[in-house]
Amino acid sequence: MADGNALFDLDEEHRLTAVLAGVIGNILEWYDFALYGFMASVLSGLFFPDSNHLVSLIATYGVFAVGFIMRPLGSVVFGWMGDTFGRSRTLILSVAMMAFPTLCLGLLPVYAQAGVYAPLLLVLVRMVQGLSVGGEFSTSVTYLVETAPAGRRGVAGSWANIGSLCGMLLGSGAATAVTSLLTADAMHSWGWRIPFIFGGVLGAIAIVLRRGLPESPHFKRYQSARCRNSPIVEAFSCNRRETVQGVLFASSYGALFYLALVYLPTWVAQVTTIPLDSAMRINTLTLALLIPFIPLAGWISDRFVRRTYLLVGAILAIGGAGVFILPWIVADGGIAALVGQVAMGLFLAVPLGAAPALFTEQFPEDDRLTAYSIVFNTGLGIVGGTTPVLASWLILETGSQLGPLIVLLAAMLSGVTGLIWMRDRSREPLMTQCGISVRHAMSAGREMRERGRCPAYAETQAR
Repeated sequence: MADGNALFDLDEEHRLTAVLAGVIGNILEWYDFALYGFMASVLSGLFFPDSNHLVSLIATYGVFAVGFIMRPLGSVVFGWMGDTFGRSRTLILSVAMMAFPTLCLGLLPVYAQAGVYAPLLLVLVRMVQGLSVGGEFSTSVTYLVETAPAGRRGVAGSWANIGSLCGMLLGSGAATAVTSLLTADAMHSWGWRIPFIFGGVLGAIAIVLRRGLPESPHFKRYQSARCRNSPIVEAFSCNRRETVQGVLFASSYGALFYLALVYLPTWVAQVTTIPLDSAMRINTLTLALLIPFIPLAGWISDRFVRRTYLLVGAILAIGGAGVFILPWIVADGGIAALVGQVAMGLFLAVPLGAAPALFTEQFPEDDRLTAYSIVFNTGLGIVGGTTPVLASWLILETGSQLGPLIVLLAAMLSGVTGLIWMRDRSREPLMTQCGISVRHAMSAGREMRERGRCPAYAETQAR
């Protein structure tokens, strides 16, 4: 059966514009957030000086986590805006709110110049950035998936993560460049500011590209027949089961993502004799190798393996690999760090490629962006964003360099539980208002009965 959402496809010219606008926004968002993680060891001494370097590092990662804790609030605000006023307007606002604080971060005074006001200003900047990130990624994914051609939602959604990884690659490369080319004194004096100021310039480019972005035809078609309930109410009433399932998987996704691609370089530099700049080079190599596998994973989830099955296998593989890789790095360093970082990174290609479409497919048009934003940002914000500080704290409390393994195994359990419980909709058209869907005949009856129990759905039918 043809995909019932084919009428919502953009033409090729508008599709290219949509992809470029989505990618550039995610490049900026993740360039800055990744850069902060990669520069943590430098920023810790500048904003949180302490005789115990690990204590300073924990404080720095704590500010990193503050930005992520703001993401659920951003998800509610920007999700509501996107479901009420449209995807394209929300995309412009979210990237503008990221660009200005990024520039400001590069101009902040350090502790030696402003005392306690320096870390307070840093926290404020991270809070604003976290708020904007709460709306950016989920809005771009929703836009790309809603306008995807039939049978290509996985590939379309993967473009958002390609942008994210390109941003992380730029962030890793920028951090590597300044730490390698500048002396330690120059780095701590002014060199650390350069990558953040560049991020502000990148933000201006993103805003220009998003001007005139066409609205999602899917959103426009159902705007006049939308449910009267708030999208936030819908997410926690009609779609409460999908919301819980999504949070379980997103928490796993977030923890594994930040362990493997943000925290691991700093951890490797701490537990081995490998210097930080070398660990960052390995991470940069991992990101570069990972990018082409992301659309491949999305394509496989569209064509050959249902998304939930593919993702369960990947989560188990990541957890299993970590159990062997982390002790190997502690014991041997050197080649173990190279192979370990690359291996864990490549396993992440599957959730990076297939998960965006899976999240979007779980919710109807009425609250799709709001529910997805809440799910994704709760998982990646509260769980993923606090993973580095939690991993560092576990090392401090247990006295073992393998403390992060506890986080890894807990994340694996959460992800598998959520995915096994979740309904796979990868071969079905997207749901429309109040859960009404152009469905395959064999699944339509059950879906309509389930949605018929929702008061908002009944009200819409009575109108």
